[in-house]
Amino acid sequence: MPIFTDCKRAVELIKPGSSIAFGTFLAVGAAQSLIDALVEVGTSDLHMIAIATDYEDKGVGKLITNKQVRSVQASHIGTNKATQAQMRDNEIKIELVPQGTLLERLRAAGSGLGGILTPTGIGTIVEEGKQILELNGENYLLELPIKPDFAFIKAKKADRFGNLVYSKTARNANPVMAMAADITIVEADEILDDETIPPEDVITPGIFVDYVVKSEVQ
Repeated sequence: MPIFTDCKRAVELIKPGSSIAFGTFLAVGAAQSLIDALVEVGTSDLHMIAIATDYEDKGVGKLITNKQVRSVQASHIGTNKATQAQMRDNEIKIELVPQGTLLERLRAAGSGLGGILTPTGIGTIVEEGKQILELNGENYLLELPIKPDFAFIKAKKADRFGNLVYSKTARNANPVMAMAADITIVEADEILDDETIPPEDVITPGIFVDYVVKSEVQ
């Protein structure tokens, strides 16, 4: 059973040096109340894992603007000028990962796999320092799992068992990140106290959820 708490107590779990996966893409599906609470406490030296670093004043971009992030694994940083400026000034380390590869590496962690094989990145700088395997005459990169310490997940609804459903495209990377993290913290728009989400509607089972907070923003 998950622990139901508030945003302030939830972000107190985050310590300097922690790695956090954020289910967000251009702030859609971002756990904004949790992000705002983390900005407020100012915990720094964080490693961010996200599809995109969003915008300077929206989504996970707030953490970068506030200079709480030391390194990032992401697929897209083009909409956040703060990310670009800090990378240019060597204030933040950026690893650009193809989006499909990023999510598959997270899925591998959640599924207990030792890695994935993908042709994406062969012949580019993406392959630098990585093992290349030949299978059936084709070359593949061995990409290792990404296992975050924490995941900040945004759900539309959570029931008392921690089962989750999402709102349309806000689903994006949230389910796979919930599986991958050691500790999953969910921000839900609605928490069902007296009913449960029908099994056929559940997207993320409660077994992957550790903490649930009520969203404080629309």
